[in-house]
Amino acid sequence: MDALQIFPHLNGALNLTSGLFLASGFVFILKKKVQAHRFCMLAATIISSIFVVSYLTYHTLLTYAYGLGPSRFTGEGLIRPIYFTILLSHTILAAGIGPFVLITLYHALKRNFAKHRKIARLVMPIWLYVSMTGVTVYMMLYHFYPGR
Repeated sequence: MDALQIFPHLNGALNLTSGLFLASGFVFILKKKVQAHRFCMLAATIISSIFVVSYLTYHTLLTYAYGLGPSRFTGEGLIRPIYFTILLSHTILAAGIGPFVLITLYHALKRNFAKHRKIARLVMPIWLYVSMTGVTVYMMLYHFYPGR
């Protein structure tokens, strides 16, 4: 069980790193630095993919191998509905963003930049929001209001 304790921290770091690559990629494309943009966005995609595998592995092990549920949020008062609002928006958007990221990436790799730009304008801010709220949930759950 002790080995599982690394997963939340790993997942938080992966989310943060992905978000930093997303933000950097956005800045690079605004500056028309296409190669740097491409590198950052591919890195964000790979890191986000590793995050998904790590997250699912952790929660599968917790549920099936150890019979444990998710970590409990221990904050009280006003912070409680704030946390659950952030968690809910994060969860809903995270569940749906993956295919849109892949479609955006597909259009970029096929050099169909008109379609890529059109969808990326919607996908990138949502993806960045998911990444940053993931970090926020991690910080709140494991650092500001730690439970088990």
